[in-house]
This record gives sequence, C-alpha cells and structure tokens, in this order.
Amino acid sequence: MTIRRLVAAMLLATASGSVLAEESFTVQDIQVEGLQRVALGAALNNLPFNVGDTVTEYSLSRSLRTLYAAGHFDDVKVYRDGNTVIYRLRERPTINLIEFDGNKDIKDDQLIESLSGNRVEVGEPLDKTILSNIENGLTEFYHGVGKYQATVNIDVIYLPRNRVNLKVKFSEGDAASVRQINIVGNKLFSNDELLKNIESKQDLPWWRFMSSDRYQKQTLQGDIEKITSYYLDRGYLRFRLDSSQVSVSPDKTSVYVTLNITEGEQYTVNGVRFVGDLIGKDEFIKSILPIEEGQLYNGALVTYTEESIAKLLARFGYANSKVRTIPNINDETKEVELTISVDPGKRVYVRRIDVFGNGNTQDEVIRRELRQLEGAWLSNDLLELSKQRIQRLSYIESVDFSTTPVLGIDDQVDISFTVKEQPSGSFNAGVSYGNYMGLSFELGVQQANFLGTGNSAGISLQTNQFQKSLSVSYTDPYFTLDGVSLGGQVFYSELDYSKRSSRLEAYNSERYGFGANVGYPINEYNRINFGANYVVNKINSITEYDQLRHFRAVVLEPNNPESGYNFTNYELSAGWVQSTLNRGLFPTAGHYFGFNVKVTTPNSDLQFYKANFEARKYFPLSQDHAWSFLSKLELGYGNGYGDKNGYDYTLPFTENFYAGGQNIRGFESRIIGPHAIVRRTSSVPGIPTVNPGSNFIGDLSSDRYEVSERSFGGNALAILTMELITPTPFLSDDYRNSVRTSLFMDAGNVWDTEFDIHRYDDLSVDYTYSISQPALVDYSDPSLIRASAGVSVQWISPMGPLTFSLAKVIKKHEGDKQENFSFNIGTTF
Repeated sequence: MTIRRLVAAMLLATASGSVLAEESFTVQDIQVEGLQRVALGAALNNLPFNVGDTVTEYSLSRSLRTLYAAGHFDDVKVYRDGNTVIYRLRERPTINLIEFDGNKDIKDDQLIESLSGNRVEVGEPLDKTILSNIENGLTEFYHGVGKYQATVNIDVIYLPRNRVNLKVKFSEGDAASVRQINIVGNKLFSNDELLKNIESKQDLPWWRFMSSDRYQKQTLQGDIEKITSYYLDRGYLRFRLDSSQVSVSPDKTSVYVTLNITEGEQYTVNGVRFVGDLIGKDEFIKSILPIEEGQLYNGALVTYTEESIAKLLARFGYANSKVRTIPNINDETKEVELTISVDPGKRVYVRRIDVFGNGNTQDEVIRRELRQLEGAWLSNDLLELSKQRIQRLSYIESVDFSTTPVLGIDDQVDISFTVKEQPSGSFNAGVSYGNYMGLSFELGVQQANFLGTGNSAGISLQTNQFQKSLSVSYTDPYFTLDGVSLGGQVFYSELDYSKRSSRLEAYNSERYGFGANVGYPINEYNRINFGANYVVNKINSITEYDQLRHFRAVVLEPNNPESGYNFTNYELSAGWVQSTLNRGLFPTAGHYFGFNVKVTTPNSDLQFYKANFEARKYFPLSQDHAWSFLSKLELGYGNGYGDKNGYDYTLPFTENFYAGGQNIRGFESRIIGPHAIVRRTSSVPGIPTVNPGSNFIGDLSSDRYEVSERSFGGNALAILTMELITPTPFLSDDYRNSVRTSLFMDAGNVWDTEFDIHRYDDLSVDYTYSISQPALVDYSDPSLIRASAGVSVQWISPMGPLTFSLAKVIKKHEGDKQENFSFNIGTTF
C-alpha cells in the first residue's frame, strides 16, 4: 500500500510538479512547507477547499493557479499522501533596497513612483517576470526623448534570508539631434515659413548654443499639431497629414523627419447656426460670436467659440456642458456651414465646501473670502475668484481647489480648498550694529494673522544711538460681515540727532499720538480707506538751517523764541486701493494701484497736505509664472496751505520724503535729495570805545554757507523700479513662493519745489567746519536722477521677510554715498 502511494506521488510530481489523483477523495489534512514570510493562514486562505472537503484533480490544479495568483510565490508544487495534501512553496524574495545608477533625464522620485505602480518597491515581494517589461518601458522612454543609444538593465543581488537588492543601471548616452526636417506636399507655404512656427529645430550651428535641436517624440507630435493648426486657421479645412517618418542614422546620433501633407483649398464660412439649449442666452451668445458669414474658416476661432460658450454656461452652474462644432462642407463651392451643438447638461449645485491645510488660520478666515457659496449653483468664475482672494492673503502661500461629484447624485458636487500657509509676520529681537545707526536694540512682533484670526497686530520697541520708539497697532479687516475694516494705532518716539556725525542735521524731538482708520470695499478689486490721527511734536536743539525759515516763522512764538518747536496736528486721511494681484506676497501677475492723501485740519498748528501714489504691474513671461516682469512707480508730493503772520505754511521737515537704501538700492539711506544749508552771517569788529569786544553785522553779500553731508528730504518724490523676476538658482520649485530672485534697476529723485538756489548766488562756501561737504546744487530740479542696478534675493523666513540686495550705482551726483550690499528685515518689493 505504501509503495502504491509513493508511485502515485512520483507520477504526480512528473506531471508539472503535481501529483493529481484521478479519483476524488476527502481531504483529511493540509500541510504547507517552505513558508518564511507569508503567514500560514494567508496561504490557506488562497486555497479553494478546506479540510473535510471532497476534491478532484481539477480542484488541485485550481489551487496551484490560486496560489500563483496571490503573488507571493515563485514556485508552487502540490503532493498527495493518502488523504493529506502537501504544498511545497518557494516564496518570492523580498525587495530590500532599490538603487539607481547613471540616470540623469529621469529623477529618482519619478523612477520610484513608476516602479511602485508596477508593485516593485521596498518591502514587497519581487516578481521577476515584470523586470524585463520595466527595462523595455524605460528604454522606450529614452527613445522617445531622442536617446537611441540608451540601455537599461536591472541587476538582482541576492541576500540572506530570501532578500534581494535591485540595482537599476542606466546608460543614457547622448540625445540624437534633428539633422533635417522635410515637408513634402506643401506648395502654398515654404518649408521655412512652416518650420519657424514649430519647436523642433534642425541642424543648428554652434553659435546658437542657447537653442536645442534635440529630438523628442512628444515635441514632434506637438509640432505636427501646430502645422495642422497653421493651415486650419487660414481656411484650409481639408488639410491632412498623410504620414510622418522618423529615420535614425546608423550611429544613432541624429534623426531625419519627413512629413507628407496635403494642403487642400481654402473654405469660406457661409453660415453659423445653433442647435441645443442655450439656457435663454441666445441673443447674448450670438452677439459675441466671433465667426461671421463670408470670412475664411478659422480653426482657432472655432475652438475659442466653443470654449467661450462653455465658460459662459459654467458661470450659471452648467459645469458639465458639451459644446462642439459640426462642419457641413460643400466641396464644390468651397464653403462650410457651421452647426454649433450646445448641450448644457444638468445645472450643478454645491453641496458642501471643505477647507484643508489651515493649521494656524481659523476656518472662518478662509471661508469669508469665498465667493462660491454652499447651496448655490457651481460657477467656475466664482471658484477662480475665491481662489484669487484667498491667495491674496499674505499668510497663504498657495491654494488649490477640486470638485468631487456626490456619489449617487448627478447634479451635486463637493468642493475642497487646500491651502498652504506661510509665515504671516515677523519677530525681531536682538542687537545689531551699523555704520549709520550705530548699536541698536530691537524687539518687535508684526503679525498679519494674529492667533489665526486674520487680524493684523503689531508691537515694536526699538532703540539705538539716537532713536527710541514704541508703537502698537491692531486692524480687523472684517469688522463687519461685508468687509468693513477697523483699526487703530498708538505710537511714541524720541529722536536725538545731535549724536549723529553731521552737525547740520542735528535736532531732538519727541513725538506721540494715536489714530484710527476704517476701510470700505467698493467691489472685489477696489477699496477706500479713511483715517484720523492726533499727533503731538516737540522739537528742540534744532540746527537753524536756511530751509526752515518759513517753518520757524509759523511755529515759534514771537515773544518767546526759546520755547521750542512744539506743534499739535489733527490729521485726516483718505485713500483708494485697486488690486488684481494673484498673491498677497510675491505676486507674479496683476496690478496694484494705491493713492493716499493726508491733510491737517485748519485748527492744527501746522496746515499741510501730503499725497502718495504707488503703481505696480506684474507681467508673467512664462506659463508657470517662474519668469515675470515688474514695473513699479512711486510718486509723492506735499506742501502747506494758507499762511500765518505773512509766511506761507510749508510741509514740515518731519514729513519729508527720503530716497536711498530700500527704495533706490545701491545708495545709503537718506543720502539722495536736498541737503541742509546753514547760512553764516559775516561780522566785523565793533568800536572798542563804545562797547569793547563787540561785533556788528557786516554786508549780507559776504555771508558764507555750509552744506550737510546727508539729505534732510524733500517735498516731492518720483521713483521708477523695473525688475525681472527669475527662478532662484539651486532651489527647487517648492520654494518659489517663499524665495524670490530678481534683477532690478532703480531710478528716481527727491527734490524740494520751494528751494531757490539764487538765494546763494552771491555767497561763498564755508569749509571751516567740514571739507567733505558736497557741492550746492539746485535741489528744486527733479532731473537730478540717480540710478542703480543689481540683483535681489527675498526670503519669507520664519522670522519675517528678509531682503538681500547687491547693487551697482549707474548714475550718481557729488556727495552721494554708495551702499553696494544691503540687508533689510520686514520689506518686500
């Protein structure tokens, strides 16, 4: 009996490794041998029978297929010992490590993702049967990008405990160049005219090293579409590409492309009609139709018409509309009638809107920017507007949305907005030293998203060798639900410029006050703001330079000239802002216009006004906005109104505009513009017999003057900035929204419209006190332009915005001090 069983087992083993009894039997036991990683229960679950079941030859063969299909085993054998079924298995090795060597065109991350799609990843069992498919697929990819010499081999390195390492070795070789592109069948347009519109280039000379003649299959496919569109846009409705051939040279270093085309003849549109449902917008759609009867057929216009109608329908909730144009061609008359079929489908409504990614920002802060509402119909325009408004928030780096159909309901969708936050403020604390500011101590917090509420708050404390300041501010941009903002600020500062290097700019001042502001939205892009401030200024120890004569006359008390320059102002302000920028920080498209005017009330000690205008325009130069161009214009003007004691009010010097440093890079701060002029009266010895040791004033024409080394500002400003925004070298696109590199050029000037250089025609310069003072120039001349160019790197760091600039001065004037490298905190351009 035992011999029979052994013979039966041998026969079963020789028949494809299995011993299959012809008769059925009842399984009394199942034994599995060779398991290491796979659990016994997992293996038994793949069997089509259990202990106690009656099995046949078919049942045993089916169990082999089931175990193979589980994907865990390289080899499966089944034996029968009486009523006991024995499985001897060899498990597939587990992938321990995957290495890549020699790949340049394909990144490691892309390869890992591709292999995972084929279930080849660390920790998974290895199916060696698919390795050759992977090798062939990767080789085909290289052929598609023109690398016909490329080879890909996967080495399997066996390790103890049934593990393997995979080493994918690449030999990419050089890309084949396009040696020649031949177009056969073209009579209406020359080869050169057609080839200049495509991306593929042929046989480029060495001096065109900035271009590439590398062959790529996808690029060629796109070029064929461009040539087809070129003919269709000019009325050649019957144009067709008969064939395309790509021949590879024997050495696989170059390719020859041949396109065989049939041009056909031009066709004229003899009518346009609509079929389907235009949702009651028939007249409007027909009025904006760009296609007219009698004009040549234009494929681009047809596509534009279809897209425009689809976008219009999407505005009213028909997000799944189908618009297609059916041409009815008359080859005899060479005319075509266009039938535009419009199927709006069902109106789609929004069931729910979810917000993800806002770990710091409250959900309400994001939702109040949404213009697409739950329960309303789905509008692509409102979705894009919602995305744009969220992205304009300075504490949001990026935002995307997606729509998901509601399961089982064909007219409802759920919308998900996914945001990525970025640092929303700056924290400054520490000690610094600069040539101009000296030793500085600083402590400050500026937060545009205070505690995730979307409100801005700030407190700043600063002290250095001549300045102490403290300010506190708070603004709620949604004080009311309809977007009315409310804010306020309190400030205090002390200045002691007597410690500065230049005596002519020396003065002491104390300034404090408080204010409030309110803003009203006009529409999605325009906003007006109003404010009021109470400001107290106390100035003393001021150098009596000549440009302050009107200021002294209206501020000093006639009977008490030693009282100091003390004045209290009540300031009112109004402003307008229009912004279509695509982001709050580091925008790449859109424009910003801002105008603000401040005026003191007639009951203030000083009567003046001050206006500022800023315009920024971003022009994206690439589809992904990695390259963009910025033009920026900044204008300012201020002056007094009314008079006192026969003297006109002027803009107080504390309100002057300044240039240099941050707004015209490459120059030191407060170096551009009018300089202070001290007029020194000449004197001759008095008559000793009358008053020994006394002096008396001589002839005024013999007075002398001295010019300060630094500017005290002016009442007019104009600055133009142009920047080419480029990808940041050595950084991936993941940092595009937090690091920006740009090439810039700044130009501008600050001047004093009230300055009269002829007051000093008869005077001579006094070098008694300083031989380094600049020459006197006409400070009322706006044409004294300064200019610089350089490179700037800006980083939205966790500590706040940081700006590094390296600039070279292009145009300067005598006395200007250069600052080739600058570093600023809290400023972005």
